[in-house]
Amino acid sequence: MLLPIAESFIEQVKEWLIRDNRFTGLLGGGSMMTGTMDEFSDLDLILVYQPAYRNEIMHDRLTLAEQLGGLLAAFTGEHVGEPRLVICLYGPAPLHVDFKFVTPEELEERIENPLVLWERGLEISTILRKTSPLHPSPDPQWIEDRFWVWVHYGAAKLGRGELFELIDHLTFVRSTVLGPLIAAVNGQLPRGVRMLEQHVPNMIAELEATVPAHDAHSCYNALKSTIRIYQRFRANDPNIMHKKEAEQVAIAYLDQVYNSLSDK
Repeated sequence: MLLPIAESFIEQVKEWLIRDNRFTGLLGGGSMMTGTMDEFSDLDLILVYQPAYRNEIMHDRLTLAEQLGGLLAAFTGEHVGEPRLVICLYGPAPLHVDFKFVTPEELEERIENPLVLWERGLEISTILRKTSPLHPSPDPQWIEDRFWVWVHYGAAKLGRGELFELIDHLTFVRSTVLGPLIAAVNGQLPRGVRMLEQHVPNMIAELEATVPAHDAHSCYNALKSTIRIYQRFRANDPNIMHKKEAEQVAIAYLDQVYNSLSDK
C-alpha cells in the first residue's frame, strides 16, 4: 500500500509526463512492486521515453527532476554503474526518489517486473508480457577465485594496523559474498545484505560475528568468522573448483599475522 506522500508524488509525476510527449510510460519497482513499502521506503520510478530523444533526456535528466519542484539534492548514478539513474531527495517532507530513464527497448533486459503506473499506448505492457526479468545470481566460482585473495588482503591490513580499512573490507565481503550466498540458499533475491534480518533470522548471530569493533582481536575474529561462514555455504555447491592452496596459504598468513601481533 502506498503512503500518502508517495501516492501524491506519483500522481504529480504522471501529470508531468502526460504533458511531455517524449515520455511513454511510468513504472514502479522496488518495495512498491513487492507490496512491502513502509515509512522508510524510497520510491523507485522508471521513466520510459522515446529513443529519438535519448541525448537530450540523458543530458537534461537532473533538470527534469527539478521540474517537479521541491528538489533538495540530486545526483546521477555513475558510482553504481548506472548513469541512467538519478537519485533525488525532495522536501520539505523528506522523500527519497530514484528515477531511472530508459527506452522501451531497454526494458527488455531487466531484473524485475515493474508495475505499470501509466503508459501512452500499449507498447510497454506488450514488452513486459513478451519478455522475462533476469536477476543476476552470485557466481560461486567467481567468488572462490577471489575470496582467498580478499582474505590475504584483510590479513595484510590487520598486520599494518589499518583497522578502519579492514572493517570496510569485511563489510564489502559480507555484502558481496556472504549476503548473496545466504539469500540465494534461502530462496531470496541475492541483493547484498538487504532484508537478511527478516529473511534469515537464524543467521543473525553468526553474521553479527563478522562485524568487528575497532580492535585487532575483534577484526581477526570477524575475519575468521567470515571464512567459516563462507566455507560452510561453499560446501553446498559441488561444482566449485576449490582454490585449496590459496585457501591454506591465506588462512595460515592470517593466523601468522595475528600471532605476531599478540607477541608484541
